[in-house]
Amino acid sequence: MVSLRQVSSAFDGRVPLGLDGLAAVVRGVVLLVPGCLAGMALIPIGALAQTAATQSATTEAATGQAVTGQAVTTGQTPVATSAAATSVQPGGQSIAQPSAPAPSSDAALNDLIPDAAVKDPELWALDTDAAKQAPDPSTLPSVSSLDGAGLDGTGATTATTPPTEVQKSEAVKGAQAPETFPGITIPWPDTTDLPPVQQLAPDPDISDAESVAREASEALDIALPRGGWRGPFGADAVIEHVGTGVELAFPRDAVIPEADDLTDRFAALSSLRALDKSSDNLAQISRRAREDSAVLLQVLHLYGYYDAEISQSMPGLDDGVASAAANDPTKSAAGKVVVRFEIVPGMRYQIGELDIGNINHVPDAQQILAAFALKTGDPANTESIQAARDRLIDKLGTIGYAFAKVDDAALSVDHETHLADLTIPTATGGKYVFGQVTSSMPRFINARHLQRIARFRPGRTFDHRLIDDFRQAVLATGFVGSVKITPREVVAPTATSPGVADIDVKLAKGPQHTIAGQIGQSSGEGFRLEASWEDRNFFPPEGMLRFRAVLGTREQLAGVTFRRSNFLARDQALNVDLYAQTQDTDAYNAHIVSAAASIAKQTTLIFQKAWSYSLGVEVLATSELAAGSAAGTARTTYFIGALPGKVSFDRSDNLLDPTKGFRIALAVSPEISVQDGPKSTYVKSQFDASVYQHVTSGVVLAARTRIGTIRGTVIDNIAPSRRFYAGGGASIRGFGYQSVGPKDSTGTPVGALSLSEFSLEARIKTGIFGGGFSIVPFVDAGMAGSTSTPTMKGAKIGAGIGVRYKTPFGPIRLDVGTPLNPSPGDNRIGVYVALGQAF
Repeated sequence: MVSLRQVSSAFDGRVPLGLDGLAAVVRGVVLLVPGCLAGMALIPIGALAQTAATQSATTEAATGQAVTGQAVTTGQTPVATSAAATSVQPGGQSIAQPSAPAPSSDAALNDLIPDAAVKDPELWALDTDAAKQAPDPSTLPSVSSLDGAGLDGTGATTATTPPTEVQKSEAVKGAQAPETFPGITIPWPDTTDLPPVQQLAPDPDISDAESVAREASEALDIALPRGGWRGPFGADAVIEHVGTGVELAFPRDAVIPEADDLTDRFAALSSLRALDKSSDNLAQISRRAREDSAVLLQVLHLYGYYDAEISQSMPGLDDGVASAAANDPTKSAAGKVVVRFEIVPGMRYQIGELDIGNINHVPDAQQILAAFALKTGDPANTESIQAARDRLIDKLGTIGYAFAKVDDAALSVDHETHLADLTIPTATGGKYVFGQVTSSMPRFINARHLQRIARFRPGRTFDHRLIDDFRQAVLATGFVGSVKITPREVVAPTATSPGVADIDVKLAKGPQHTIAGQIGQSSGEGFRLEASWEDRNFFPPEGMLRFRAVLGTREQLAGVTFRRSNFLARDQALNVDLYAQTQDTDAYNAHIVSAAASIAKQTTLIFQKAWSYSLGVEVLATSELAAGSAAGTARTTYFIGALPGKVSFDRSDNLLDPTKGFRIALAVSPEISVQDGPKSTYVKSQFDASVYQHVTSGVVLAARTRIGTIRGTVIDNIAPSRRFYAGGGASIRGFGYQSVGPKDSTGTPVGALSLSEFSLEARIKTGIFGGGFSIVPFVDAGMAGSTSTPTMKGAKIGAGIGVRYKTPFGPIRLDVGTPLNPSPGDNRIGVYVALGQAF
């Protein structure tokens, strides 16, 4: 639309116009008004003013017809023109050619325009009183803006070249609002402050609705593809069910050796399977199906199927579910649709060229390649390639190549030949033997002690497995927080001899002190609380000092223990133990002072070993009185020397909570006992065995037996505290502590020369507390005999049920048992609380 500014700029120079010029201006304005009212294209005012200045008789397009046109170059700012043809006039000026007038689309507007104005606008404009009188120059608006824009000083037209865009812009910028413009009261646009345009914030409800609708549309596109589903195969397919509502379909004639592994791997990664919920709508299922399609393609690539194609559909989706999804995208579709991935695996790629560095040039090439076990023509299975790379690293590390470098494997796939070239950059670096072990903290653990812990000696061929074992053994000390073991070259290898690599051990201290406690309660034994404090490196290296105490209904103890771990050899400990103890049981009352020392092959929670043993010496003095003795009966003092020994074989999977395997242990202790003159010798032996077997994933059956015997003397020459007893939480549950076995006339246990015990229990996991809570029904049977030969004659049987709660430091045990064949005076219920399994 023509602006008032454009109109005013045509008169800004205040150049006096003649009568004809003024008439032309009036004519232009008259034509402008009906043209605007009719909503039609407008006439360029600049062109009209130029025509008036030259007093030409050029006829302008004077219709009110709504047309589109192009800009006419006149030296003024371009404005819209009509669709009438234009021609270039001499002087380089384009003017509009006349076009036939068209009737107005509005009859009321046509009535406002005089017929004379339509027939001959120029004549009509000149036929007025105002046009026939000379105007007063002071009342005319300024037209100075016409200077240099197509008019010279005489009002004649000048031939000019079309203005540039910069000139046009400057002309617009230079136009100023007139001081007065008769008859126009509208505020000038340049002086009117318009409010800034505020961007409307997006409506979140609309955005959410659009998102849901878009997802529903995408879901329907997948569920019901346009044109109908056309899979690569239909009913003739091998279907593998991955999970609820998820299937893989393979062509029946396709040979995929890894189909089962492929299906299992995809099932472990599938979003549809992992995130399956009853509230899932069709859009959610569709989105996860797209994600799973990409995952499935990656899995196929993993097995060497680089040309695999996957088609995804929801077969069997009925119109009801589809319509419901279209009408309500949030409506649940779970259980109503099945997502099927139809797979065309294509040809399985094979390994083409194989490049593993300089392996072929080392003396051990043959055994290295045999361990690598991958060759040209093998399937391009990424998992197999990674396994081969791991074997390569392991083999190099075990035969002396301490500084070998093996980079990541890279495959170059050729889709034309269906071959994948494999490159594993490898640099062997030469062979080495072990040198000396060094310590970063010699006052904490010196190099000599570290060398004792290591299973290698200087001069042995480097083997990274021994480094790994060394690292684990250092951590098993219990007071090393972290350790970094690094081989360091001290002698370079030559063509005839290996290099030498010292082993640098960088240590960081861990917690050295431990405060521990244990609490228990059982029928017969009563309450028992044990506490201890220890410093595991009080006498470096690995010299542990421990103080312990026991406070209980039947027992009180105070003791101190010294232990030197890795004493003289790896995993061997020197133990020295001093303690004073009081025991008050149903069989005897004893005050004991003991000193014992032993050398033992130790096993720990961190480094559980198959074989362990101990051999020691024990000296003790005990003052004892049989329970139920008459008042004033003198106590008997025993001085005992013993050489206890024990050997164990452990094939269980956990020290505190075994679930499979077995354990066997044999303890033998030759002893000499001196009591107020008489001296006797005897041998006390005990055999223990236990077995653990998984029945199902949540049920473990456990069984144990214990056989004991004392041979060499009669029972009266043996201190009551050194005899065998049966009954209690670690023996026959349901019966009281020491209540099973020979008794005197008053019913007081007197101890036995033999022992036979058997136990069977089922450890059943539940879903309570994340599977940490178990139920344990059990049955125990046993007997303590008065002869040295173990017997089950008169055996007592107890049964019950227990619970276990699994903790990081072992299960907490609560057992409740009852005797099935009680003796007079036996309690009907026995309760036992302790840490760890019963066996």
